[in-house]
Amino acid sequence: MIRVQLPYHLQNLSGAAPEIELAVPQPHTVRALLLALEARYPALRSAIVDVHTGKRRPLIRFFVCQEDISHLSLDYPLPAAVLEGREPFMVIGAISGG
Repeated sequence: MIRVQLPYHLQNLSGAAPEIELAVPQPHTVRALLLALEARYPALRSAIVDVHTGKRRPLIRFFVCQEDISHLSLDYPLPAAVLEGREPFMVIGAISGG
């Protein structure tokens, strides 16, 4: 099971806990994880990845093993530490402003 941590606004939108566990089918990629997340929490559909463009929303970031993977392909393979449940996959709401 893969541990996924969600920011507060996505917890509220979906009714999910701050950290959830997901079974992710192969191939174990960011895309597969996000599809499994949306299947379990339909309210998150298009909240993380835009359904029209297929791209990550601008103010959403992904972190694994203390590394920002937000700008990598959604087909990026999940690290072994995430697959084994030792490290969470973190969805972070970015902050913008001036």
